[in-house]
Amino acid sequence: MAALLWLLILSAFPGVALAQQERQFNITLGSSLTPTTNSSWFSPSRRFAFGFYEQNNGYAVGILIVGMPKKTAVWTANRNSPAVPSNAVLLLTNDGRLIVQVGGQEISVVNLSGQVIASASMLDTGNFVLYDSDHNIIWQSFDNPTNTLLQGQHISAKQELFSSASEAEDSLGIFRLKMQDDGNLVQYPVNTPDSSPYSYYSTGTDGVGNNVTLNLDDDGLLYLLNSTKSLRNLTQGGNRRERTIIYMLKIDADGILRIYSHSLNQQNSSVIWSSTDDRCTPKGLCGLNGFCTNIDDQAKCLCLPGFDFVMPGNWSAGCERNFTAETCQLKENTSKYYAMRTVENAGWEDSTYVVLAGTTKEDCEQACLQDCNCEAALFKDRECRKQRLPLRYGRRELSNSNLVLVKVGTNSIPNEGVPNQMIEETKGKKLRIEILIAGITLAVFALLVLGISGFLIHRNYVWTYRKIQDSRSVQLCEDVAPRAFSYAELELATSAFREALGRGAFGTVFKGILAENQKVIAVKRLDKELVEGETEFQTEIKIIGRTHHRNLVRLLGYCLEGSRRLLVYEYMTNGSLADILFTTEKQPTWEERCGMARDIARGLLYLHDECDTQIIHCDIKPQNILMDDQYCAKISDFGMAKLLKKDQTRTYTGIRGTRGYVAPEWHRKLPVTVKADVYSFGVVLLELICRRKCVDSSLDENESILEYWVYDCFDAGELDKLVKDEDVDRRQFERMVKISIWCIQDEPSLRPSMKKVLLMLEGTVEIPVPPSPTSFLSAI
Repeated sequence: MAALLWLLILSAFPGVALAQQERQFNITLGSSLTPTTNSSWFSPSRRFAFGFYEQNNGYAVGILIVGMPKKTAVWTANRNSPAVPSNAVLLLTNDGRLIVQVGGQEISVVNLSGQVIASASMLDTGNFVLYDSDHNIIWQSFDNPTNTLLQGQHISAKQELFSSASEAEDSLGIFRLKMQDDGNLVQYPVNTPDSSPYSYYSTGTDGVGNNVTLNLDDDGLLYLLNSTKSLRNLTQGGNRRERTIIYMLKIDADGILRIYSHSLNQQNSSVIWSSTDDRCTPKGLCGLNGFCTNIDDQAKCLCLPGFDFVMPGNWSAGCERNFTAETCQLKENTSKYYAMRTVENAGWEDSTYVVLAGTTKEDCEQACLQDCNCEAALFKDRECRKQRLPLRYGRRELSNSNLVLVKVGTNSIPNEGVPNQMIEETKGKKLRIEILIAGITLAVFALLVLGISGFLIHRNYVWTYRKIQDSRSVQLCEDVAPRAFSYAELELATSAFREALGRGAFGTVFKGILAENQKVIAVKRLDKELVEGETEFQTEIKIIGRTHHRNLVRLLGYCLEGSRRLLVYEYMTNGSLADILFTTEKQPTWEERCGMARDIARGLLYLHDECDTQIIHCDIKPQNILMDDQYCAKISDFGMAKLLKKDQTRTYTGIRGTRGYVAPEWHRKLPVTVKADVYSFGVVLLELICRRKCVDSSLDENESILEYWVYDCFDAGELDKLVKDEDVDRRQFERMVKISIWCIQDEPSLRPSMKKVLLMLEGTVEIPVPPSPTSFLSAI
């Protein structure tokens, strides 16, 4: 009642409601958005955003809930139009139009019937509003819903919501919800009349008046209102009223109405109400000639016997025959070329053209077989109803005793108008015999070839196995697994290890050229005190060798002779990230550094989540990030921790005296997880942002430790100090700083996963304000 009273007050004093919504004129003429950089206009508290979002290999324009891991659109423009490319521009023009420009083409976002926009606002309610020069509302998304109703929003008589095509694509789907002008709220398939045979959900409130609205309150209460009185509560309501919780009603792609509760704090969503728990209730879910069945409370679409899906994976496209159907122009009885197949307990839309009463199932089958117009029949209670295709709205229910008898092809149909049928049958027999002979000949030849090939392959395997036994090594093709090199080969390739490229914690790297193909390689000679047993070394080499990713330096091979352990890598022409980042004349641009950050993140994500065996790098730093000829960043030494003895790992990755790149848990002797790499990545990200080393004793004490200085600048709102006079994308710059601070949190559980880091770097998720990196431990 309180919600109803408040609604009545606002109706009586429209100026009050208008003042609440109109006070934000934050989007002016000439403002623009692009999909890849500045992609959204936000509401004042950043609960909602209007702008571009990814859709079907392109971008759509719509309203999104901000801060959810999965982008949640609540309104979408031009749902029948294809997605636009990344070079599109959303523009509020100086002459008062809201358009998308793609090359020389202009696409209107909203239909204003000649009215001119003076300003726009994205409100905290989720309503996007356009105003004229007198600050009057000339268009708002709340009056033009697509598939969603937000709290405080309503739909009036004759308005409709249309489902999306799928969960991943917001173009028009196949279901609709209509607030009818007779007061009834009904769901139908699209392209059907507003009549009861086609409805699959109804509130049964027809006849109560022509001014009924559907409303969603801010506690999740969904109710029907008739001008001044509440007709029916469709949900209980009574859920928490908080600014961090957003309730919305949505007609989902599967045709079911659901109310969702979105928690901005916990960044998750839950269903608090649905119009039905039966996933097969929506009519038309499975398309023409398909029927729906519930398996473990999940809908599954099946085709009639003799039919296959038109588009596998897209149920709504329906099913089509997998045989050639007869025509009624044949002179003879063609029933011998068909059989009847049965689908039990299935209901369908009744499109009967003949009814036969008092029949048996067998009589019904024969009647359909002998009628060339009959393509299926519905049999129930000794009544046979002949049907023509297509059959619609099929679903299986155990309580339904109806049988569907479907005519399917069993053999080829004779050609029409042949003068002598016997001659054709003789020709057919001869042809079948010839095909049989040819088939047997080919089969014998294939078996002969297979036998010879099997013998040769077996002999080759025996020879290879003996060679492996002799060399005690794994000799595989370079493109499949690491190759085993002899020490003499690598000594020759490196000219007796003459040209050193650099020295790291694990050994020295030398440049070399393979004699057989003149391929340039990098050879890492491991220090003798670091090596372990032969079996363990080979096992780990095979694991690391199976890792293939464009952002990992590829391991080409290894050498295992006595106490000698060498690793052979692809050669990186542009050296390490440290070489270019900390050399003034070589420093990459802001955009290049952002690309390098994404490259490193993708490489780490692969190591942590996507390769067969999880690999923790343990030593992420600019010196271990190498650059190829296109300046694509690649992680090197990504398996070294697995190749060293456990008591050596901590010794050679710990940096004593300074925080450096090492996560705090190393010093606290806590178990080390992939979050240690996230910490190191955060430090490298800070170096990419600021173009300086993480520890620089030549600077003032306040600036010498990079991570402390960055957070101090962030906390004081003085981020400009970090890039000085460099021209950077301000929004992207602030996002990068927040990401890095999240990564260097002292408490590992507060650091995001590399998957979340990559999503944040790509701008697909919002980034909360990070706390001080040491705040968690300080609070303990």
